[in-house]
Amino acid sequence: MSGMSDLKGIRVVAEPPAPFGTTARSGEKYTTPQGFSAIRDGQKPRGDNSQPGADAAPPLTGKPRWLKAQPGGGERYAEIRRNVHAHKLATVCEEAKCPNIGECWNAGTATIMLMGAVCTRACRFCSVDTGNPRGWLDADEPANVAESVALMGLSYIVLTSVNRDDLPDGGAAHFAACVRAIRARSPRTAVEALTPDFGGVLRDVETVVDSGLQVFAQNVETVRRLTHPVRDPRAGYQQTLDVLAHAKRHRPEVLTKTSLLLGLGETDDEILEAMDDLRAANVDIVTLGQYLRPTVNHLAVQRFVTPGQFEQYREAGLARGFRECVSGPLVRSSYRAEQALAGNNVGLSTAR
Repeated sequence: MSGMSDLKGIRVVAEPPAPFGTTARSGEKYTTPQGFSAIRDGQKPRGDNSQPGADAAPPLTGKPRWLKAQPGGGERYAEIRRNVHAHKLATVCEEAKCPNIGECWNAGTATIMLMGAVCTRACRFCSVDTGNPRGWLDADEPANVAESVALMGLSYIVLTSVNRDDLPDGGAAHFAACVRAIRARSPRTAVEALTPDFGGVLRDVETVVDSGLQVFAQNVETVRRLTHPVRDPRAGYQQTLDVLAHAKRHRPEVLTKTSLLLGLGETDDEILEAMDDLRAANVDIVTLGQYLRPTVNHLAVQRFVTPGQFEQYREAGLARGFRECVSGPLVRSSYRAEQALAGNNVGLSTAR
């Protein structure tokens, strides 16, 4: 394929072979260097404004002052970027347009995203590209990841991945191989795995939990009522709870963790209900952060949660017995993850 063509009404762009270069615009379909098609930023253009509920308020515009993130740049930022790209690694920092990329990369940390940059699911809050990789995997990725982690000299690393429903085990064996490679090369490095739900197949969950982790995470993302349409139809609120509960039963010494994005139309009572459900599944750590709309094709923001409200949710989480409830506007699941058990909301100010 060369240039552009029309496929099912979506503009198609043939991608250059560069691993991170792209000419496709948001919502366009493109061809990856591996030969399969994907949609840039995961969502096609929609006729509506992607409200999560019929009674939702009009979409908000602009951002409040407390949502200012540190910009990227500087020598350390450039070093991390070179390291990641030289080893052909994807990061959730880039692919999910994380607002904290400047702070984290300037501090010398990155969250590595395994199994490529194309997800088989299309959650309506997420800007990771979506498509069907048709079984493609990079056999060199475990070694490359281990080398990259060693070069960064990290004492703590968060690994995440795209969903890979095209693989028989959802990519569990490959994920575990990456963890083992890191542990072999850097035995003092603690590993946190933010995994897919593996379709609820518990033996695949065990494959990853048994690989040498300190923390196993699977994100519930939102409250029960908003799970659909916020998450892909193949994901499920109860399915995530079951995965987390099984991981804890299987390896009680491994900490379990999950995350909620707020501002999608949930109520306070629903947030507290989700906390209760998570504690019933023996989840150790929960993180709460503000949902930020990555493109106009994604769900609209229904409210901006204030820093004071985030502090109230943190207090409610701690009162329910979580070992830590990291709560703040720019918090994401992997944000300052190595500090999660310091007991101080990972150093965030609690000022209202």
